[in-house]
Amino acid sequence: MTVAIGVVQVLFLVLAAPLVKGIIGRLKARFQKRQGASIWRPYSDLLKLFRKEDLVPPTASWIFRAAPRIVFGVIVSAAAFIPVFQSGALVGHKGDFILFVYLLAIGRFFLMLGAMDGGSAFGGMGASRDALVSTLAEGPLLLAFVAVSIVAHSPTISGIVQWTLGQNFFDISAVHILAFTTLGIVALAEAGRMPVDNPATHLELTMIHEGMVLEYSGPSLALIEWASAVRLNVLLALLIALFGPWGMVAEITWGALGLALGAYVLKVLALAVLVAVIESGVAKLRMYLVPDFLGVAAALSILAVIFTMIAKR
Repeated sequence: MTVAIGVVQVLFLVLAAPLVKGIIGRLKARFQKRQGASIWRPYSDLLKLFRKEDLVPPTASWIFRAAPRIVFGVIVSAAAFIPVFQSGALVGHKGDFILFVYLLAIGRFFLMLGAMDGGSAFGGMGASRDALVSTLAEGPLLLAFVAVSIVAHSPTISGIVQWTLGQNFFDISAVHILAFTTLGIVALAEAGRMPVDNPATHLELTMIHEGMVLEYSGPSLALIEWASAVRLNVLLALLIALFGPWGMVAEITWGALGLALGAYVLKVLALAVLVAVIESGVAKLRMYLVPDFLGVAAALSILAVIFTMIAKR
């Protein structure tokens, strides 16, 4: 039964990802006093892309066609490490948070390879910018994981979640505040959201993710866009699991699962509102300011690790 719930968690993160993206887009429109598209629009966009022809540049190699499949598979694999309805994930072992970080990095790596293999100047430009963002984001992400792992005395994501479930909701430490802020900043960068990247732009001077996918079409583009939505959903689920897991089931019953689902949906909606507020209230940073933005995350993550040492004393 536990394995079955783990499989359901992964499917839920993958299948609900376009809906989360649609909700954030609708909330942004409301904050900007626009009607906005339907929250189901991402699903219809994916269906349209899956029905279209998959065009490949004549100079591209097999890497161009394989990259979207690898990116999607890697992101789905990363989703298997995140608890959603119960404290256990489908996959978990010692140091799994390190593997989680590098699964995200592998996805970015192959997306950059595909962008450069397409032969577009915009693809190469977007890939170089994405490499910069990824390099600056990986360190703070790992350090934030290390900080909460030390506090929880557990080397696994599921173990950290189980420890947090046993704590008082109001017993918040400085380490958790710093780690949560770090992961929030890194999540915006990893998911390609404002203020690091604008998911709605096609301006060649500002685009990062969109520059890498300009040469893609049809099912390949659908897989890339779906993977991007899953990445955002997985990062939001990670924030919930590590810092707000209360509501997860202790004993697996249909009633408990229903309550866990309701609690999770409310927490995702709260984070979606926060993302929409941030994206509606700030402008996209210029590329030379992105290192400063992620430098804040690096500083906070280092402070989080230092505070764990102080707390041990």
